[in-house]
Amino acid sequence: MPRHVVNVSVTPRGSMEILSQREVQQLSEAGSGSTYQLFRQCALAILNTGARVDNAKTILEAYADFEVHIHQLDRGVSLELRNAPADAFVDGQMISSTREMLFSALRDIVYTESELRNQRVDLSTSNGITDYVFHLLRNARTLTPGVEPRMVVCWGGHSINTEEYKYTKKVGHELGLRNMDICTGCGPGVMKGPMKGATIAHAKQRVIDGRYLGLTEPGIIAAEAPNPIVNELVILPDIEKRLEAFVRVGHGIIIFPGGVGTAEEFLYLLGILLHPDNSELPFPLILTGPQESAGYLQQLHEFVGATLGSQAQARYEIIIEDPVLVARKMKQGLAEVERFRRERSDAFHFNWLLKIEEGFQRPFDPTHENMANLELRRSTPPHELAANLRRAFSGIVAGNVKDKGIRLIEQYGPYEIHGDPEIMQPLEALLTAFVEQQRMKLPNGSAYQPSYRVVS
Repeated sequence: MPRHVVNVSVTPRGSMEILSQREVQQLSEAGSGSTYQLFRQCALAILNTGARVDNAKTILEAYADFEVHIHQLDRGVSLELRNAPADAFVDGQMISSTREMLFSALRDIVYTESELRNQRVDLSTSNGITDYVFHLLRNARTLTPGVEPRMVVCWGGHSINTEEYKYTKKVGHELGLRNMDICTGCGPGVMKGPMKGATIAHAKQRVIDGRYLGLTEPGIIAAEAPNPIVNELVILPDIEKRLEAFVRVGHGIIIFPGGVGTAEEFLYLLGILLHPDNSELPFPLILTGPQESAGYLQQLHEFVGATLGSQAQARYEIIIEDPVLVARKMKQGLAEVERFRRERSDAFHFNWLLKIEEGFQRPFDPTHENMANLELRRSTPPHELAANLRRAFSGIVAGNVKDKGIRLIEQYGPYEIHGDPEIMQPLEALLTAFVEQQRMKLPNGSAYQPSYRVVS
């Protein structure tokens, strides 16, 4: 990929990010420490915001000589960037949104590492993991007590077509006109469109505190660099804590067309909503897209019916080509969420009542062995089957776009996914459709090479 680089030092604007001498040392071990390498990768992704590259390996290789050094000052810290992407600067000055996100990454990575070394953090229980997610979000100033429910999470693909992208902007616009905020995975495509639509609507309604919250994690940030509309960026430690953050801070979710990553998120949420303890809990969930995407949404709907049953299908609504109806339905759903939480004295800013089992919280390592050993059986309870299907899609995402997954596929070949024919046949049909519709990642415009093989 072509590149232009600059060498520059930057400091945060506004409140200074303060680091201890030990934290600075962890980030300055001659570039050899794991904390430094993690921050370097996230920083490089943020500096590539707007670049038309969604392959972590390609970005890391193109800027192999990129360095970031942290210096402690009397009044805070500064970052010395060497061989940094020049597109992050205008007339020698770093773009403000890029600067904000760069120091958000520093904040989150340092805090995560510090918390993990803190013996008070309990990652051995479900409640302990939820408490950890809460503390990460609170440290990022994401949680605002007392504000009525209005945070709408939007999930969908990062490489959707033009008509689908325009539709996401229309939906975002209608949400913004009704004073709703937007939370996405912070990248391009569906992660940008609703935010872009909402910014115009918020301007029309003179909303000056509109929130465009982006939640990501280190393993995927280089593949989905934050879009510049994001005004709150949080980097969670792994995909499972990122997903839990979505459903804890979001008051409702809209799912647009996408690929395997979207299917992973959808199955994660369905698995949680299907848990018996969540049967009465209101959580508005809408699948929507333009008319040309009706077939995709129907196929996803049929896949859910074939694998998880009608009970799962009853937890969401499908709306085709009607942004106004989507926004009105979501507004009604959020009113029900507010009523439910008031009656039970639950917080508006963090959904404590939502039951999430440990199986949804434990990080899944998509090795060839773990992918082959997934229990995809008809006899598995629906909420557990949804969790395992989610892991299967997570592995495919890793093989498609994550640096570690790409290298595993290069070394050992495609993952093998085993299960009952009643599960495998709908799964293979859905994945085949994703490929035919070009909803799988296509590196450098080349034909998609599957990172998986379905075996029944």
